Amino acid sequence: MSSKKPTGVTEKPKKGFSRRGFLRGVGVSGGAIGAGVLEREAEAAQPAAAVHGPGEVAITLRINGKAHSLSVEPRLTLLDALRDRLNTTGAKRACDRFGCGACTVLMSGKAVYACSVLAIDAQGKEIQTIEGLAAEPRTRALINAFVEHDGQQCGYCTPGFVVAAKAFLDRNPSPTEQQVRDGLGGNLCRCGSYMGIRKAVVGVSRQTGGAKNA
Repeated sequence: MSSKKPTGVTEKPKKGFSRRGFLRGVGVSGGAIGAGVLEREAEAAQPAAAVHGPGEVAITLRINGKAHSLSVEPRLTLLDALRDRLNTTGAKRACDRFGCGACTVLMSGKAVYACSVLAIDAQGKEIQTIEGLAAEPRTRALINAFVEHDGQQCGYCTPGFVVAAKAFLDRNPSPTEQQVRDGLGGNLCRCGSYMGIRKAVVGVSRQTGGAKNA
């Protein structure tokens, strides 16, 4: 019988390994392994990042214009440092899960939850609490307005609301009531005094420039 293959029939490639394919694979994988080794060597050559803890470390916090030196564990929050180490108790501990705003303070002019900031990370920032802000004209006007409009009720959330409202009015001095509602949405009141709080903030804005109609 003839051993010739029929015309037009393409021979299927043979399955299995070939010497050329094996060498090609070894070369690629060897390059990848080599690259991995080089990367690890480069990482090892870099200086290790500073690790703090588990013991206390010395820090300096600037609170209401005054520097305070203290030793804290790296896990200590700014709220704990204020209340337990510096006897600055205006910021309240409520949810302790950065969800209610009772612990609001200003950090470099921005309203933040003190329970969500590590004390060690607050170094170099200007921290203002209700104690330091109370003498400022706008903050004093807000405190009076909260009383006038019955926006304080039990008073537990009031310091955080006043600080948050002060920061809000600094950004938006002439808000509508809806803007006040949205702007203070991160602060919760257990007594439900939101209407009085909004009226207080809008009232202060009118004293300092006139609020827009809602």
